[in-house]
Amino acid sequence: MSQRLQETTFKLYCAGVYEGRIRFAAGKDKVMHAKVDARKRTQMQENVLAEGAPYMLPLQRILQLLPQYEQAAWSGEEVTLPNGDVYRKHIRYTAIVNGAERTSQVWARRLDTALDIVTLDGAVIAFVAPNRYGMEVLVAEGCEALTPLTVYDDPQLSQAVYGIQELGTDLIPMRDGVRLATDVYLPEGIEPGTKLPAILIRTCYDRHMKKEQLKRWANKGYAVVNQDVRGRADSEGELVPFYYERDDSSDTIDWIAAQPWSNGMVGMWGASYLGYVVSAAATSGHPNLKAVVNEVNVGSPFVDTVRKGGTVCSWPLLCWTLAQSVGTRTDFDIFAGKTVSPEKAVDARPIRGIPQQMIGRASGPWDLWSEHPEYDDFWRNCTFSERGDQVKAPMFVISGWYDGDSAGVSETWRMLTEHDVPNRKLWLGPWEHGPNRARDLMGVGFGNDAVVYNYDVNVLRWFDRWLKGLDNGIDREPRAAYYVVGANEWRTSADWTPAEARVKGFYLGGGGRANSSLGDGMLLEAPASGAAESEPDTFLYNPEDPVADSGEREPENMRKHELRSDILVYTGERLPEELTVAGELSCELYAASSAVDTDWVVTLSDVDEKGNSIRLSNYIVRAKYRNVFDAPELLTPGKVEKYTIFMQNIAHTFKAGHRIRFTVTSSSKFVAFPNTNTGLNPYDDPQPVIAKQTLHHSAAYPSRVLLPILER
Repeated sequence: MSQRLQETTFKLYCAGVYEGRIRFAAGKDKVMHAKVDARKRTQMQENVLAEGAPYMLPLQRILQLLPQYEQAAWSGEEVTLPNGDVYRKHIRYTAIVNGAERTSQVWARRLDTALDIVTLDGAVIAFVAPNRYGMEVLVAEGCEALTPLTVYDDPQLSQAVYGIQELGTDLIPMRDGVRLATDVYLPEGIEPGTKLPAILIRTCYDRHMKKEQLKRWANKGYAVVNQDVRGRADSEGELVPFYYERDDSSDTIDWIAAQPWSNGMVGMWGASYLGYVVSAAATSGHPNLKAVVNEVNVGSPFVDTVRKGGTVCSWPLLCWTLAQSVGTRTDFDIFAGKTVSPEKAVDARPIRGIPQQMIGRASGPWDLWSEHPEYDDFWRNCTFSERGDQVKAPMFVISGWYDGDSAGVSETWRMLTEHDVPNRKLWLGPWEHGPNRARDLMGVGFGNDAVVYNYDVNVLRWFDRWLKGLDNGIDREPRAAYYVVGANEWRTSADWTPAEARVKGFYLGGGGRANSSLGDGMLLEAPASGAAESEPDTFLYNPEDPVADSGEREPENMRKHELRSDILVYTGERLPEELTVAGELSCELYAASSAVDTDWVVTLSDVDEKGNSIRLSNYIVRAKYRNVFDAPELLTPGKVEKYTIFMQNIAHTFKAGHRIRFTVTSSSKFVAFPNTNTGLNPYDDPQPVIAKQTLHHSAAYPSRVLLPILER
């Protein structure tokens, strides 16, 4: 066991809040923790770290690896530990420590979740765990200024100077009488009678689950209101996903504004489903809602969930719905696909009966959705973007290129842009649905700065600006900040899509045999014309043999799938120089089907010199909703129709020598249950029919993908 690190007393900071001392006990294989009392901020006695302690830092893992950290030669550009952990030289900090100027070195962990290390003269002095809820730093006492903790020193940032007073649980009545379990945390030590701005969180995952992270806003002078949405955890009522969130949020804000500790200024934070909640809340137009932070938000049901693009969403919807349906608290083993097989779930029939087969009981949401097979007033009430004209609160939208709900993020941003909502802001990184986690994903490597140390600081700055009136300048920064994969750099723009981008069409072409990557499909910079006009491409779509790509928004190598004859593949020439695409994407297809309804799946990928085809963006649409959701129109077999299809946003640099690839097919079974091509109620499992699909690309029918290009 390492003696020096073992004898070091570390201080633990979470989101800039001091949470006590940590010591790795000699010979006892124990992590010792001297906590800070949350209310009085007094130092408590040392005890063994409790199991399930609410920290992101993997303290037990650090304990086990202490000898490796101690014995490593922290020099050069890269360090590999005996266990395989890879660290690369990152940024440096210089500060006066004990009367002398010292310079530290930060080492960025690669190939896995970020757990960065700070060294001084080759010796480890700190461990850093960036995350969305608040960066956690374990640092040798007195060395704080040599670590990323300095991001919390900004004098324009609310400081962690208060304890936390928990007021307990209230059951707040909504307009229909259903009562929602709501906890309030106030700053302890604030002047009596002080009126406070509040940050509201409304969750379907049990308000206790992340309370230790969320209540740290109270340390910084905010009231924090933490609520279970109806039907979840300790709240009354039944969970009807999406349906009540706008009104319940508005009623809760009414309650907050009436409390004796409230100054009437309310902000909301939410991520994933909680992000849908805040988007919906913003469309209530509530006058007391003054700021919103919206991370990786789920979109409206017909855009991102339940009926994505008009289809019936499969595993992304099933895993969440089944996990909510076994009780009032989420079963995360189902959600993660551990106790329910994704393969068995998406193949199970009848569709209506899948919950009974997978978890042995019916699902209220699943049954309700099956009673509304078409877009009606039920779905309209769930579509937040239908009320975008009501949004008044400044909204900070955060997501990334590998976020499975980026379609919802794009829906939110389109809504804000369409209605020119003042003080909207966007931050897009090379991040997954759990943002700011790692610097590498499925073989794609980003720069060390892909994981940032000021993630939670920027969230706090947003609330400080709009709830406390602190002139910290965040409202004067460029509207959009985004990370360009490939170039591996952060950029900013006055808007998103970047104001400086030029939309360019890449046209589909070929000799009528674009089936698979072995075919003759081409991606051209101008449409075919005259004698060069190409024959249309055709394929047979069999609903009983769907494409089985991952269904996730990740950089999956589509190479093996592109060997299928029911995928039309259009590939451009090798690029003579780098090409950067950044912004919202779309495509225009001219296609016919022998069926009265079908699906279209489109994908953009980057093909390298070895033929690997790395997916960048995709989407799926149901043909009968090609015009509008609330007026479905079946196809006339054989008739050419135009489809304008949204595609998920990217910022990506294609390297010189790479090729742009665009594919079209009719299924992706881990995204949506295969269309039976019948136009009948999909929940009734009609007998599927095989469809002949025809994709046209000519002067009359110029099928193309539209890419926003950044000039060099």
